[in-house]
Amino acid sequence: MQIVDYKSAEAPKLFVESLRETGFGVLENHPIDQNLVNSIYEKWQAFFDSDEKHQYQFDVEKQDGFFPFETSETAKGFDVPDLKEFYHVYPWGRIPEHLKDDILEYYRRTSEFAAQLLSWIEQYSPSEVSANYSEPLSQMIKDTPNTLLRVLHYPPLDGVEREGAVRAAAHEDINLITILPAANAPGLQVKKKDGSWMDVPCNFGNLIVNIGDMLQEASGGYFPSTSHRVINPSGEEAKRSRISLPLFLHPRSEVKLSERHTQASYLLERLRELGVK
Repeated sequence: MQIVDYKSAEAPKLFVESLRETGFGVLENHPIDQNLVNSIYEKWQAFFDSDEKHQYQFDVEKQDGFFPFETSETAKGFDVPDLKEFYHVYPWGRIPEHLKDDILEYYRRTSEFAAQLLSWIEQYSPSEVSANYSEPLSQMIKDTPNTLLRVLHYPPLDGVEREGAVRAAAHEDINLITILPAANAPGLQVKKKDGSWMDVPCNFGNLIVNIGDMLQEASGGYFPSTSHRVINPSGEEAKRSRISLPLFLHPRSEVKLSERHTQASYLLERLRELGVK
């Protein structure tokens, strides 16, 4: 998997080639402020370490707020929940006041950057693929209330985890694309075409982008939504928390993805499969 220099003249082409081949692309020298990311990691680690998080228990219908360890997701095809807790951030949702400024600034900047990346993807989609997009990909996320920023916390492992439990079991994302700044610890892997697993380059400062099911649907399978996972660390790394900050870019609810689905119908189908709806 090639790391693409965002400032290179060849960046759009190389980035989309990587997405087509592996479902993942990795950017360096990108415009997302690493100092802002660091600040978010530090402040939200303190939040997850506190009892304050329980004041923001998630809303079953709106899906905003804090999802505790005990109610963590179970990946499709698995019967053991992931070893994680997380917080769902929407601009219209509940956010602790002292955490709001940084997280919403990150949400805004990264959503704007996503529109550029989606334009790259459309630019390098074959004409027979782009002909099926119901509107320009970058416009699908314009004024959407559905894009989700998830602040993920993988607590230290204590050695008594349930058999088969991992930080994030193999899964695909539901949305168009996901943008993820490299986490503060390694562990992210992507499944290759031959079925083996490959480490995603996670140098601190890299920006990782992957295709989600909705773009796979909209592109008729041209862009693959690839299985990925977060494996459990060993040794000293197992004693450390891991914070991750994926932004799941979603179209507006009425956007037509294919003859079968709008954003809303596809999302509902997948949330029911995950057992969170």
